[in-house]
Amino acid sequence: MNGMFITLEGIDGTGKSTQAALLAERLSLLGYHVVTTREPGGTGIGSQIARILLSQENRALCPKAEMLLFAADRAQHVQELIKPMLEKGHVVISSRYLDSTLAYQCWGHGLPLEEVESVMLVATEKLMPDLTIVLDLDPEITLKRVKGDRLESEGLELLRRVRQGYLALAARYPERIKVVPANGKPEEVLERIWHWVLRLIEKRPFPEGRR
Repeated sequence: MNGMFITLEGIDGTGKSTQAALLAERLSLLGYHVVTTREPGGTGIGSQIARILLSQENRALCPKAEMLLFAADRAQHVQELIKPMLEKGHVVISSRYLDSTLAYQCWGHGLPLEEVESVMLVATEKLMPDLTIVLDLDPEITLKRVKGDRLESEGLELLRRVRQGYLALAARYPERIKVVPANGKPEEVLERIWHWVLRLIEKRPFPEGRR
């Protein structure tokens, strides 16, 4: 791949979409062609899957079925959008990727980590981000920001477990995953993220991804 793949992770309400937009703007000013996307729902087919995953009507959805739906969304996302953009030398910034499924399904719902990782490797064709930023914030704060979808309605204790999952994944994969405090103004959080993005650029410059 000629491009650069950055993912933003964290429980809902940590500001992933805001930071994706700010980061894309800054990289664009440096001359990179940047594509922002999200999971679930980063493609047309993914949007249909997302409606099932996030609907309040689907509270009976079991963790394993939920995990497989996320895997289906991700497989389509990789094939339709992420890989083609990276092959063109673009920077792809995705709000959520495979670490979301690991944190939510393994730490949140108790599915075996190795089993879920094996499914994710199939779904992604082993395509891993060059850099993953975990935006970390107290779940009690984030829960006040986000209301309405099925996942967040499952409660504070779930979000606490998921947060611990993200921190555990960062300890497991320290070269790829960096934890960034998400408190403060968006511009302040961006500077914390930019520290790690600059280090990535210094290691792996991508002149092919410039406009």
